[in-house]
Amino acid sequence: MAEAGAGFLEQLKSCMVCSWTSLWTVWFFFMLFLVYILRVPLKINANLSTVSMFLNTLTPKFYVALTGTSSLISGLILIFEWWYFRKYGTSFIEQVSVSHLRPLLGGVDNNTPSNSNTSNGDADSSRQNVSECKVWRNPLNLFRGAEYNRYTWVTGREPLTYYDMNLSAQDHQTFFTCDTDHMRPADAIMQKAWRERNPQARISAAHEALELNECATAFILLAEEEATTIVEAEKLFKQALKAGEGCYRRSQQLQHHGAQYEAQHRRDTNVLVYIKRRLAMCARKLGRTREAVKMMRDLMKEFPLLSMFNIHENLLEALLELQAYADVQAVLAKYDDISLPKSATICYTAALLKARAVSDKFSPEAASRRGLSTAEMNAVEAIHRAVEFNPHVPKYLLEMKSLILPPEHILKRGDSEAIAYAFFHLQHWKRVEGALNLLHCTWEGTFRMIPYPLEKGHLFYPYPICTETADRELLPSFHEVSVYPKKELPFFILFTAGLCSFTAMLALLTHQFPELMGVFAKAFLSTLFAPLNFVMEKVESILPSSLWHQLTRI
Repeated sequence: MAEAGAGFLEQLKSCMVCSWTSLWTVWFFFMLFLVYILRVPLKINANLSTVSMFLNTLTPKFYVALTGTSSLISGLILIFEWWYFRKYGTSFIEQVSVSHLRPLLGGVDNNTPSNSNTSNGDADSSRQNVSECKVWRNPLNLFRGAEYNRYTWVTGREPLTYYDMNLSAQDHQTFFTCDTDHMRPADAIMQKAWRERNPQARISAAHEALELNECATAFILLAEEEATTIVEAEKLFKQALKAGEGCYRRSQQLQHHGAQYEAQHRRDTNVLVYIKRRLAMCARKLGRTREAVKMMRDLMKEFPLLSMFNIHENLLEALLELQAYADVQAVLAKYDDISLPKSATICYTAALLKARAVSDKFSPEAASRRGLSTAEMNAVEAIHRAVEFNPHVPKYLLEMKSLILPPEHILKRGDSEAIAYAFFHLQHWKRVEGALNLLHCTWEGTFRMIPYPLEKGHLFYPYPICTETADRELLPSFHEVSVYPKKELPFFILFTAGLCSFTAMLALLTHQFPELMGVFAKAFLSTLFAPLNFVMEKVESILPSSLWHQLTRI
């Protein structure tokens, strides 16, 4: 509570600094505008009669032009501020005020620790943010040739961003290459192929490698990018499996003969695991779900230490398709552990299982009358836990936002992970009677438990602030990225909108009622300069006339 209160006070202080600096900036430029346009004699020895005489010479047309010009300028500022806010998520003028003017007004930089304890806390928070904003390989990613490219052919849209495909290229170079590839001609060609940006050049290089040898990685590339159907991809992966198993057995016998052989064996292990996992995914997509489950279980038993592929998430999805909820619970008991990293699949699958026990008989009206039972309370708490981990998922499950093809990489707790989860698991929520109704009635209650999600969480770490930027890089431009927490309109946009409306109203009134508005304008300017003239009269009465004369000459 103390941390949230301190964060709120810090936000309030920043808002006050932005507001005052913005107001003084507008007032300063308004005074400069008056001095330049009106040529008001603001010398120290100017008197009230001179100002009054000048104001009497102004016509109503001048006030119409002045207020109209002010409305136009403020309108242009409003348009620029709105565009900047929509593109970058912040106000340009407030950002400049906080960055450059706040330190001059005595603001404290949040990044500067006051003592060693603060320094350690900031370091821990920084490490947590880096960990939370790490981009992960999507364990359920689609096939580029058989699925992503078919979408492009039909719609003319690119479902993958350059940033996403570049991350995939880096993954392929990490998993499918090693330092000894130059010793084998086919592997040397594939090492260059994984670095190619042009898809046709990669496919041509894979065919060239296959002319020299039965290369497992060449079959992988063709299955991923050239095959136009899942059936074709499965045939190529079976050929890759035959070649990959031979390479794995040979490198396994030589792995202890040196560091180079050990690196080659590690590469062959990665290739074999990747092939078997993709074959299991092909079986799942072709309707052979039980076969896919067996392949995934065997793979997890054979290579229990390779958790980087997150095969258990593929297994959970396949078991849900079989409606084997007891087996799903057994997998969750192993992987939904406090010491293991969480994901939307883990959290929302746990919530689905608990919701399944009560959702068919759940009624909001009955629950409000008699209260929640123990089972219903457990289900609601599981939903709140899942929503806190990733607040973007419910809108896709409840079909409040349209789905797109999931990217090849996801950001945990981000919009990209929500899309990847809902794309494959929406059907499982629909299959459980009343589950979506329970989610609809309870998911928004999570936000009352975490009023300041960027500063302090409830069951998880505070929500990372970097998700929006990373998701915009991972997701295509035609998708509207979900942002959490919702950003309110900056103060200066509201202020500029009010200023624009006020000056436009003044221009309209001056045009319709010139005499009356002229009287009001003269009275306002006279009142505006009255304090200044009062101060100057007091200064003249206090200072000697000779000294005052010398000051005015200066």
